[in-house]
Amino acid sequence: MSYAIYIGSDHSRDGHAWLAGYGDEPSSHWLDIVPRSTHEEGAEITVGVTADADIPGRLSTIPQARETCRHICVNYSYYKGAPAPLVNGGLNEYGVAVRDVWSPSRPELTAMTPPEQTGPNYSEQARIALARARTAREGIDIIADLIRTHGEATYGGNSHLIADADEAWVMIQFSGGKGLWAAERLGPSSIRASRPGYITIVPVDRPGHPDFLYSDNFVDFAVQQGWYEAGTPFDANRIYGDGKGPWDGVQWIEAEMADRAARPEKIGFEDMVFAVRSPRLTGDTAGYGQVVPLNTPGNAMLRMLWHAPIGPVAAPFAPVFIGQSKVPDEFRKHRYLTTGEDRTFMDNRKTDDDGPSQLSTVSQTVECSRSAVAACKRLLYLMVQAPDRFAGEVLPVFEAREAKLADAVAQALAMAEILIGQGKEDLAETLLTYFSCTELMEGLALVEALSAGIEARLRYTERPARTSTAFRAFEQIW
Repeated sequence: MSYAIYIGSDHSRDGHAWLAGYGDEPSSHWLDIVPRSTHEEGAEITVGVTADADIPGRLSTIPQARETCRHICVNYSYYKGAPAPLVNGGLNEYGVAVRDVWSPSRPELTAMTPPEQTGPNYSEQARIALARARTAREGIDIIADLIRTHGEATYGGNSHLIADADEAWVMIQFSGGKGLWAAERLGPSSIRASRPGYITIVPVDRPGHPDFLYSDNFVDFAVQQGWYEAGTPFDANRIYGDGKGPWDGVQWIEAEMADRAARPEKIGFEDMVFAVRSPRLTGDTAGYGQVVPLNTPGNAMLRMLWHAPIGPVAAPFAPVFIGQSKVPDEFRKHRYLTTGEDRTFMDNRKTDDDGPSQLSTVSQTVECSRSAVAACKRLLYLMVQAPDRFAGEVLPVFEAREAKLADAVAQALAMAEILIGQGKEDLAETLLTYFSCTELMEGLALVEALSAGIEARLRYTERPARTSTAFRAFEQIW
């Protein structure tokens, strides 16, 4: 499912746009910094879905680019029939940020999807755009070209929100195997949330409109199906989507952010955190949180995002920089919730040349460390034993820490910029790596301290009555 929200620069206190969101997947998640890479001529990548997908397909290969760029992303280990690892967004060295969000197509379209569909799936589209695009618009062009050239393995409709410092685009890919897609440009005055992704009126009577793109068959196919009458407004969501327009949660957060934008102080970092942390929007389904300032630093090393290892309602944000060299083991891939790890061992005797390997895919060194995801999940489950009370205790602590940390980040970036200006990029890398890793670990220590305090009270004085039929949770809009 997932969630994305874009705030145009006109609404920003700092003068730059923002993109934030989270992914909705139950499997393991881990933070990754992927280096710039050069690939051999003729290199290929495997894409698509298998027969295990809700809409079955088959895997195929497509050409790899000769060069892919450095980027930060969060990987996860499972979605039905889609080969792992999967991804639904991140930030690259060119300042292009990507978020992937589901967008259900009308049932008649989904029923048209070929039973052996091929082409990149939603995750592969996001990863390829993240690895290749130098602008938001180029990200849209890359995905459109993938669909046109190789097809698309759909699960029933999808969207991407791709942004850079100048603009953002919402792209909807409709199911059915017909190559149908549309994209809408978002600019400085935009406030747009996706959950699901949506586009309403497309001005098909004005070909070449600078704010809209769509597939060559976008109008004709709707006419052929009897879904659109020429000369009337072309509502893409009504014609090709679920017909619901923006859902209740989207309407609520867009209105809330518009109210905040109308204040003299406009929207700042803490408001973007609110947009992905509010218990009305964020709970156990949120696999991680990201907030990306879409600014234009003097060097690509200084680009950054804010990362929370699970939904930010129970995890603090910490900075991650394009220019850092590593992340702590605690934030890397662990066995906790990783698909398939329940059938494997960290024991070399379990190698079987005649059948599936029973060896773990996780680094044993990494597994020696704590799992940040597991620690934050523990805090989440403690908090929901008394949601209002413990959210009221925990979230102000996170907010106070992040307010101080935002100032420290500005200082660290200023120091790194001075080092880069002196030709000492290696020292800037060391500084950024140390700062990020230290703050990620400080955030983890805070989570464990908060968990210990809540657990002690619940265990000895305030333990709520156990129930066997229902889970406690925050009351969410979606």
